[in-house]
This record gives sequence, C-alpha cells and structure tokens, in this order.
Amino acid sequence: MEELICDQVQVHGDLVDAVRAHLPDEAELSDLAELFKIFGDSTRIRILYVLFEHEVCVCDIAEILGMTQSAISHQLRIIKQSRLVKSRRDGKTIFYSLADDHVKSIVGLAREHLEEEK
Repeated sequence: MEELICDQVQVHGDLVDAVRAHLPDEAELSDLAELFKIFGDSTRIRILYVLFEHEVCVCDIAEILGMTQSAISHQLRIIKQSRLVKSRRDGKTIFYSLADDHVKSIVGLAREHLEEEK
C-alpha cells in the first residue's frame, strides 16, 4: 500500500493561506459532522427513503419497514432534531415529510458517488 506522506517536508505557504481563508469555523465543521452522523444509520436512511415517496405517519413507516412504531418514533425524533424532516398534525395523527429538497439531494449525491465505484 502506498504511503500517503510527502518524501520531503515543504510547506507551500501561499496555498496553505488560501485554503485556510476558505475553511469554515470549528463550530460549523462540528455541525456538519453531526449532520452526517444522522445519515450513518441504515434505519434512518430507510425512513428517509420512505419519506422521499410520500408524507406518512409513524404507523405507515412501521408497516412499510417491518419495524415497531416505537423504533420508528425514536429514529424520527433524531432525524427531526436535525431538521431533515418536518411534521404536521391532522386530528390525532402526525404526518412526517422531508423538510426540503436538500435532504433528497444529499442522499442522491451519495448514491451517485457509490455508483461511480461500480
């Protein structure tokens, strides 16, 4: 396996300065890392795929994925805290949908990337 280090230490100051000038601050990088953690769970990805198709309630998601309502509710709470889904109440039922098209785009780009490797 090829080592991923330089044979000789030579810092390119202008390049380093240019890149540093465009790096987000640590708080923003931390927020990004937390967002990507949400996508790191296959159950949450499955729930998002259900919501790609239609606005549904917890009962529907549980039936589609063959899981308990409790398990779905727990994962939805995590996803909702990350502002990836939104909810609306209709009587006694709460319906969930994607917060916006960015969620679908993020997952779609990840799929495209994976398919490039094939």
